[in-house]
Amino acid sequence: MRPARPSAPIGSAAAEGPELSREAAMARQARALATRQAVLLAAAEVFDERGYAAATMAEILDRAGVTKGALYFHFRSKEELALAVINEGQGAWLATWEPSSESAMQTMIDLGYAFAHALLDDPLVRGSIRLTIEHGSFTQPQISAYQGWADVVRELLERAEGAGELHPGIDLTAAAEVITGAVTGIQLSSQVLTARQDLVQRMAHLWTLLLPGLVRPHALTRLSVAEHVPAGL
Repeated sequence: MRPARPSAPIGSAAAEGPELSREAAMARQARALATRQAVLLAAAEVFDERGYAAATMAEILDRAGVTKGALYFHFRSKEELALAVINEGQGAWLATWEPSSESAMQTMIDLGYAFAHALLDDPLVRGSIRLTIEHGSFTQPQISAYQGWADVVRELLERAEGAGELHPGIDLTAAAEVITGAVTGIQLSSQVLTARQDLVQRMAHLWTLLLPGLVRPHALTRLSVAEHVPAGL
């Protein structure tokens, strides 16, 4: 009978092989995720500055500081990259935003201000918004981002209606479309006229004018149209 093969000593390369392989795989995955994020951020900046048609993969590649192979490993075309910027620039941001009020209407107001600041501070959100506006440049027009915002607003309006905050008889779908269209319009006007420096003020004007037509007087008095700044900031 062949003698049993002795086990590798603890600490030897053979004993640590599987663990080292897992660590190496995790390190490769982390590098791949970092590369993908660098490409997304660079693309968002270039798309925001130049628009979809004028942006080039060469400029995005240079801005990201990655190899051509690394870029095309994650995104096969400019359009695929642009769609990723749209989806992650808005969807990921919205998924991480946390409301601070139990009131659906106050949540909508606060969300508007948070979105305004995201446009000022987050290049991924800015790039995604410009691409959303230029949806006709793609092979297939992209309407999901517009529809996604309208769905979010409608859901908040449904909650407000259930809580008795809204005037009776309001068409919630029409109201959601008007609100999302108005926000789109004021951010575009603010971008053109002041590079969005007055966007927060325009958001305040929007809520001041829109809310009385939506919200019952007793509920309106409980809402704060001024921007809510969390304590400690």
